[in-house]
Amino acid sequence: MHLLIQWLATVVAIIISAYILPGVIVFDLPTALFAGLILSLINIAIKPVFVVLTLPLNILTLGLFTFIINGLLILLSASLVDGFHVDNIWWAILFSIILSLVTSLFHEAKKNHKH
Repeated sequence: MHLLIQWLATVVAIIISAYILPGVIVFDLPTALFAGLILSLINIAIKPVFVVLTLPLNILTLGLFTFIINGLLILLSASLVDGFHVDNIWWAILFSIILSLVTSLFHEAKKNHKH
């Protein structure tokens, strides 16, 4: 259930980002669904490795390098999915901030729903 909520939050973030950020383009809903799946899988499988490998740099930058990691992983997922495009690292970083906000809202709603 957690993975499904994570995937849905990612899809919603992709749709919102494509709507408000001119540097993020998604052609249609099936593309957003597939891009959300790919991005979720990348965040599960690849992101932890990058975070561990860049731990000294993350400590030096007080965690700000995580924004760069997130942006690069978003660019990777955009390169793997036809119909999903992010112009550059700066749009990808803004996209990652929106993704974090949407995911936080989903988790907060899930937590409040349980109580």
